[in-house]
Amino acid sequence: MNKQRYSSTYAISPKKRMVKRMNIKNFKDNCAKIVFILAACISILAVALICIFLLANGIPGIAKIGVFKFLTGKVWKPGNSIYGILPMILGSIYVTAGALIIGVPTGIATAVFMSRFASKRTVKIMSQAVSLLAGIPSVVYGFFGLVVVVPLVRDLFGVSGTSMLAASIVLGIMILPTIISISEPALDAVPNAYYEGALALGATHERAVFRVILPAAKSGVTASVVLGVGRAIGEAMAVMMVAGNQPRMPKGILEGVRTLTSNIVMEMGYATDLHREALIATAVVLFVFILIINILFSVLKRRAKL
Repeated sequence: MNKQRYSSTYAISPKKRMVKRMNIKNFKDNCAKIVFILAACISILAVALICIFLLANGIPGIAKIGVFKFLTGKVWKPGNSIYGILPMILGSIYVTAGALIIGVPTGIATAVFMSRFASKRTVKIMSQAVSLLAGIPSVVYGFFGLVVVVPLVRDLFGVSGTSMLAASIVLGIMILPTIISISEPALDAVPNAYYEGALALGATHERAVFRVILPAAKSGVTASVVLGVGRAIGEAMAVMMVAGNQPRMPKGILEGVRTLTSNIVMEMGYATDLHREALIATAVVLFVFILIINILFSVLKRRAKL
């Protein structure tokens, strides 16, 4: 009788242990799901609060100044209550475009080299270098531009050195880690069958990489470029140190400019009343630029899928 009772208890206990393990696993899965949902809600809430703050404090300033005068005005003189941000808008666009011209080809070429041409040892060394570039603070990039790039531009062209060109070079270097770190995994994710098929059809290694692998990774490469644009157009400290900070219409790549971010950083510390509202309105315009860039990226991504 005791043996039968012991055997029945022993037979049931593994089932109970399995049920217990399943309950623990389900509990952990539910906890993880709740944590992820809370994290997503916090992120959405943060974005919503930023939007509400910008719109609530920036729209009244734009209304007081006038949308047309604010966006197309060529003069920025807070002392005379004149607030036109067209020079800063153009300065941001030109500096960002220059950074893309410098950084995008270099970053994509580096990612292609690391993904399809370099040895494993070289890739390891370059990956560490890219990670180091990504971790350098913006002010250090600005100091590098002030000490190295600005004197170089001054010696080569005989100008002051603090210019649109210097800012574009510094930003072009700054966006390299973003482009490389996103483009390289996108290239690595392309199935090797694409490469082998290109070789089977008679393509060389270089032709297979640039005509088959790179187009197949277009989505990831485009994402890296968009994030690079966001990094470039939103940078303030490094640009402020090398761009010249002249609130006037851009006259050339060797002349000084002021960007939207630099304008906010330089004057927010002492701005009051309408001046402060105008600076927050400038942030609204910058936010709209980033939003437009993200929307364009989404549209391009959808077309690529079709």
